[in-house]
Amino acid sequence: MIDIYETEFRKADLNLLVVFAALMRERSVTRAATALHLSQGAASAALGRLRRLFDDPLFTRTRGGIEPTPRAIELARRIEPALGLIHGAVTDQDHFDAATARRTFTLGMSDDLEAALLPRLLTATADLPGIRLAVRQANRNTVAGMIDRGEIDLGVAAAPAHGDEHRSRHLFASGYTCLFNPRLLQLEAPLTVDAYLAHPHLLISYDGRRGIVDDVLEARGLDRRVIASTTHFAGAALQLATLPALATLPTHAAIVYADIVGLTASAPPLPMPEYTVSSLWHGTVTDDPAHAWLRHLVEDATRYARGDQQS
Repeated sequence: MIDIYETEFRKADLNLLVVFAALMRERSVTRAATALHLSQGAASAALGRLRRLFDDPLFTRTRGGIEPTPRAIELARRIEPALGLIHGAVTDQDHFDAATARRTFTLGMSDDLEAALLPRLLTATADLPGIRLAVRQANRNTVAGMIDRGEIDLGVAAAPAHGDEHRSRHLFASGYTCLFNPRLLQLEAPLTVDAYLAHPHLLISYDGRRGIVDDVLEARGLDRRVIASTTHFAGAALQLATLPALATLPTHAAIVYADIVGLTASAPPLPMPEYTVSSLWHGTVTDDPAHAWLRHLVEDATRYARGDQQS
């Protein structure tokens, strides 16, 4: 077995794999070169050698930098954890040290979850100068594909759709809460059904036509008056600052927006469904110390959401 490894390793400079990891992370030859303290010419030359080594273009040029090919994404899932293990063997550290690491982690989540979790994540990483967090918009239907394409490291979504190659962990349960501006609507909380239906509503919906509230009302032969719709929860909360209307949002986001904008939060006057928010990742990175640290970071941040849900 050692002879096989020696024969194969003669074909490759393991430093090339470090360059490959930087290219995957930075999505730019220039930024990867800067991160590795190389000249751009040296980084470009390394990319050429990587392409010959794996017989694949690996990255294609885009207006904003470079994007990995499917082959590069497949390789990254094996190379990044392997580099972590090699680093641990060389330095006698088989763990991820966030205090000294330089790493960008990309999370995929919708803006309601971003509102609930990102402030806690930023507080937790405030004293970690080499750690950067990036958030991309995702939902339960898109998060698995974004993981598969290497666009995000970890997804957070309500009941995310996924395949056997993914792993998930339940984080917290959530439901729905009504918001309104008490300076514009003289209502008392908790809202009654009559008050809920007597005032206009702002709808948050991907298609702009219908939401979960409409399903609940229709099942009871009821209807509401929707005066406008938006695709973003944060946008709806901001509109309520000047709009005499009601909006029904996920509870974990509603409590955040209520504090920031000065809105009143009320339980819905009708029973609304609850759901579980989960994290999602590719199974090949489960044992990667850096990814395990990221998952733990997110789980810690969700304790705030769980505590507010139970209070």
